[in-house]
Amino acid sequence: MSQFRLPTIILILMVTASSCSKKLTYFTEDLYESYNWDKEDMKRIQFYVSQDVHLYRSGGSDNSTIEGGKIKLNSQERIEEIIIEKGTPGTLVFTPDTDRFAVSFDDPGEYLMFAPSEKMSGRFVLRAKKWNKRGKGGIVSYGGKEYSTTSDAAYAALLVDVKKAKKSIVTSEKASGSRVNKD
Repeated sequence: MSQFRLPTIILILMVTASSCSKKLTYFTEDLYESYNWDKEDMKRIQFYVSQDVHLYRSGGSDNSTIEGGKIKLNSQERIEEIIIEKGTPGTLVFTPDTDRFAVSFDDPGEYLMFAPSEKMSGRFVLRAKKWNKRGKGGIVSYGGKEYSTTSDAAYAALLVDVKKAKKSIVTSEKASGSRVNKD
């Protein structure tokens, strides 16, 4: 009997766990327009990023020293990298216009811009100041600074957890029956 109980318990746990998990779907222009949410409603929606976004910028400094009559040139490059991993939660900070959203995945002063893309079926995808040609990435603004990003980031989209509730109103009538007359 204990052999039967263990698989049953595992099955019950799996069903319970799957019913509690998030069902993430792309946030699209159609979804946004269908429900006519205002800015306050939008600030209560939990967004997630659909894939990893890598931001990086480099800066360097050059200096020299003179030792024993020789000039020694020193060059140092510093690379600052920010990684926003797939599934990272984000919140709406502001909307500069009706179809662009500033979404923060960290500090509210550090946000990325998203807007719907016809090429991506109306999904709200990452917007760059400039996308370079031939898959060489782009330039985005983040925290008041410009960062480079990879071309894959152009496909990073906003996701939302959608729980569908279905209500049905059933009206029921019982048929009384129909009999043949006996003569």
